[in-house]
Amino acid sequence: MTHPVAITFTATDPGVLPERAGRIALIVAGTGLSPVGRRLDRLTRGSVARAIGSEAWEKLGPGESLSLGWPAGLACAALDLVKLDRKADAEAARKAGAALAKGLGDKGLLVVAESHPRAAEIAFGLALRAYRFDYHTATKPAFGPVAVMVTRPEEVARKAAPHAALAEGVFFARDLTNEPANILTTDDFAARLAAMQEIGLDVEILEEADLEKLGMRALLAVGQGSESPSKVVVMRWQGAEAEGAPLALVGKGVCFDTGGISIKPAAGMEEMTMDMGGAAVVAGVMRTLALRKARANVVGLVGLVENMPDGKAQRPGDIVTSMKGDTIEVINTDAEGRLVLADVLWYAQERFKPSAVVDLATLTGAVIVALGHENAGVFTNDEAFSADLLKAAKAEGEGAWPLPLSPAYDSLIKSRLADIKNTGGRAGGSITAAAFLKKFVRDEVPWCHIDIAGVALPVAETTLAPKGPTGWGVRTLDRLIRDRFEA
Repeated sequence: MTHPVAITFTATDPGVLPERAGRIALIVAGTGLSPVGRRLDRLTRGSVARAIGSEAWEKLGPGESLSLGWPAGLACAALDLVKLDRKADAEAARKAGAALAKGLGDKGLLVVAESHPRAAEIAFGLALRAYRFDYHTATKPAFGPVAVMVTRPEEVARKAAPHAALAEGVFFARDLTNEPANILTTDDFAARLAAMQEIGLDVEILEEADLEKLGMRALLAVGQGSESPSKVVVMRWQGAEAEGAPLALVGKGVCFDTGGISIKPAAGMEEMTMDMGGAAVVAGVMRTLALRKARANVVGLVGLVENMPDGKAQRPGDIVTSMKGDTIEVINTDAEGRLVLADVLWYAQERFKPSAVVDLATLTGAVIVALGHENAGVFTNDEAFSADLLKAAKAEGEGAWPLPLSPAYDSLIKSRLADIKNTGGRAGGSITAAAFLKKFVRDEVPWCHIDIAGVALPVAETTLAPKGPTGWGVRTLDRLIRDRFEA
């Protein structure tokens, strides 16, 4: 289960330092020491001054630190000296906080930031990295509390409040992605989203009978071999005073993907519990918007299915009809996410007439071949909209890279028997998947498709997340909404 860390902001008080157990982190903003820094230097008999005057200190980059173990004169187990100039950017400050989180134990941490302008960002980075989720039966010690010592705690706490809402959205996305498929069924997923009505979201669950009436037969075909019922969940946040057209966020929510009849290899299939990562990000963004009372109108839609082999499962060669009315030849049942998104994208446009659409999906292995685990692939029909999204991703330190989407690729998904086929083969696999989705987006609607297959569950830890799901996209989309859509 999740084990978050408690962070509070306290007023500067040098007198608490000798009594503090656990660790102390001193933010060093230049060559000189702050008032508390000077007291720490006296208590440690000049160790702090010697450390920041050393060659090792000179070699440190922004946000990096030196650690003094069991320093004389202090009750703490370690004193971390963090190099962070007052002009450091938000990314460096978050990196500094994340580095401190790696050494966080059950005894707690005191971060001496005093008047540093990036104190709230340091706390945010620490919170994001101090995340743990497990089902171990042996009880692990909880993270000790973190106190951030600043000269104006109320002011810093106000700056940090939106970060707290954003961290909760990231954690929600990570939690959902971490859950095994025997627990996070389509029913359970929908119930967790419905529970967000308590924080102000309007949540509606469309069941299979509703989807059948709407004509979502592409989505329903994916889940017809599973005992878990397929669903679409609609989450609405009306935060703007005007009744303007909303931004629509659409997420792929395949709670488990065996590949269906085109079954995947056994090795690594256990990771397909993360194939609902796009839906998790949409849910995390919607949670953040509600918690921070965003002044924007946003609708989040997720298609929840399970792709299983069964006597009732769809087969390669089947032809299904989408909600739009286009017929689709199913070449490979493992190219199922685009079938889910096709119907949900069309429904989002038909019902909500959005000002723009962003969809997110762990859609293709091909995007990992192209970009590795460092960047999500971004496809668009509107370069200006894509530029805003890429700018937001860069500002949040989440890797994203634009990939081409030209009419030349359409020939690869032409079908002899139907209007379109669901895969174009190995060549340009992430591009032909995006080209498929583009068929279900109206030309006049600004749209970005983000393939997060490589960044949702990377093979190693990242700066702001331990090994496991990252929640990639919650921060980017929240920033995009702040910069482009908030009143």
